[in-house]
Amino acid sequence: MSETLAHRHRVVIIGSGFGGLFAAKKLRRANVDVTLINRTTQHLFQPLLYQVATGILSEGEIAPAAREILRKNKNTQTLLGDVTDIDVAARTVTSHAGDTVTVTPYDSLIVAAGASTSYFGNDDFVPYAPGLKSIDDALELRSRILTAFEFAELEHDEAKRSEWLTFAVVGGGATGVEMAGQISELAHRTLRKDYRSIDTTKTRIVLVDALDTVLSAFGTKLGAGAAKQLDKLGVEVWLDEKVVGVDDRGMTVEDRSGTRTHIPARTVIWAAGVKGSSLANTLADQTGAEMDRGNRIKVNDDCTLPGHPEIFVVGDMMSLHDYPGVAQVAMQQGSYAATAIVREMQAKAAQKPFHYFDKGSMATISRFRAVANVGPLRFSGFIAWVLWLVIHVFYLIGFKNRVTTLLHWAVSFIGRGRAQRATSSQQLVGRNAVRALGLPDDADPAQSTEPARTAPTVSQGAEPEPAPVSPTQPEPEPAQRR
Repeated sequence: MSETLAHRHRVVIIGSGFGGLFAAKKLRRANVDVTLINRTTQHLFQPLLYQVATGILSEGEIAPAAREILRKNKNTQTLLGDVTDIDVAARTVTSHAGDTVTVTPYDSLIVAAGASTSYFGNDDFVPYAPGLKSIDDALELRSRILTAFEFAELEHDEAKRSEWLTFAVVGGGATGVEMAGQISELAHRTLRKDYRSIDTTKTRIVLVDALDTVLSAFGTKLGAGAAKQLDKLGVEVWLDEKVVGVDDRGMTVEDRSGTRTHIPARTVIWAAGVKGSSLANTLADQTGAEMDRGNRIKVNDDCTLPGHPEIFVVGDMMSLHDYPGVAQVAMQQGSYAATAIVREMQAKAAQKPFHYFDKGSMATISRFRAVANVGPLRFSGFIAWVLWLVIHVFYLIGFKNRVTTLLHWAVSFIGRGRAQRATSSQQLVGRNAVRALGLPDDADPAQSTEPARTAPTVSQGAEPEPAPVSPTQPEPEPAQRR
């Protein structure tokens, strides 16, 4: 009997985000063997990461274990591993988990490896301006934000105290607007009676974007309305400003005339851009597929790679018809790819080309304030906020997560509390050590025993020498937004 007939059709899925998860769930009853490989153990609900960063939710509520979600998928095996290579000719996927190397063969491959934060070529910004794409990012930002108020309480020098009480957010997309709004809520509502030496209501929050509007994807009218709401919350909105330097004491921006301004801030948050997984480059090198400017690989109308109908690329790392990098696209493409595999096995006609059905988009600004696009309808204010609550509860996976999330929202939005205000200095120290070793956040713990290389020290309490920022360094691309 040939090898082809000796086994069921093997489907390998890379990534347990929305695309990978929806593909696996769609294949639950199919006559296939599914292997899902992911570098972490959880499925991350990224749209709510900013609420982990600002103390509303715990990480467990937005990151359930992938194994638990797929427990009823009897045909699915979940493997921990960082995929380091895809051999298109041999049809194998190589992944590493510590010292363990796993080579997994496939007949069909669904690549849903997602995206990471893009600093537009300015990787020296990384130690001073964390992004918000992972649990580690959110917990680091929570530590930075909450301990900034603690050090402001200890500081007697007014200029330095002002630095601690200034928060700069880069990027006027949904993530940046939501972060700025929640920091304002934190300072003006949650913390305002908790300190004796500082007035947290005087906290300065600056939102910077290189475009001429915030929430540009929502249209000019809603973007302008969001900017007004941010202004009412005390958020300074700086538009048409490019970030040209970031260090441990703030950041430097440049307007269209070339005038540069330094914003003294001990906490800088990067929500300005994303880039596709490096696996897109691996596939492009072997298949000849094109890449776009966002390091995303261009796919056919059926989400496959040119000349390779067995390889589907979905979600944030693919480029097709300028579809946005949002959860809904990944969900629909994951289901589409799974259906295509099943139809081919059943010798049915191929599906029509993938078409993204836009169910709308929404972003919160603060408590009781949001904006939403639903088809031709545009909402803002309280109605949009209620819609946002309903949609996000609906897409949270697991009854327990929905209940606890609703309870924490009640505490935060109706009351003044934040259920998750615990911080750990190890979160900051540990991430700096990881960066010093040049390791990914999810590296094997045994690798941390290697001698650390010199790296910038970013301490919330110390006063290290500011990192030099060359005035001639490459400028970020204009589209500094999510």
